[in-house]
Amino acid sequence: MDRKEVRLAGAGTHGMIEAGLILQVAAAIYDDKNAHHVQSYGPEARSEAARSEVLISDGDIDYPKATQVDALVATTQAALERYSNDLKPGALVILDKEVDSASLVNATVHHLPLLETAERSLGKPSLLPIVALGVLVELTGVVTKPALESAVRDHVPRGGEELHIQALEAGYKLARV
Repeated sequence: MDRKEVRLAGAGTHGMIEAGLILQVAAAIYDDKNAHHVQSYGPEARSEAARSEVLISDGDIDYPKATQVDALVATTQAALERYSNDLKPGALVILDKEVDSASLVNATVHHLPLLETAERSLGKPSLLPIVALGVLVELTGVVTKPALESAVRDHVPRGGEELHIQALEAGYKLARV
């Protein structure tokens, strides 16, 4: 891996900033890579198009902003429309099944029931960012699964670790279908 740029975007309540923080920890602490996290702030972070970007590299990160996104996760239409303009040709795009991808060209698109899995299958909408990270890592390998699982365990409140690992596994499974 040279440099990978990952963008996670969705409604402010979808936890995409949290997902970015977890991904950065997985890369930097557990996979021993260089990682940089950038997130939206202020009213933008509470809108339908909040975003989090994580740059991951084996080498130095000389520019701390995503310029050619390798992978995008978008859970709302507004997030897709606002944050898909700088995708690398052939980028991987993971969308909630309700998001229309007609505007995307030259991308590998996966429509998956991300929100539905968190809400119905797991019974907790707050697990959406964890489900999304499971899908992302299963499809990209941008960090290792053990690194992601360790970062999730570090990030969640005591006693919630197993439920969050179940959410990761639900994401892995979604990606394999």
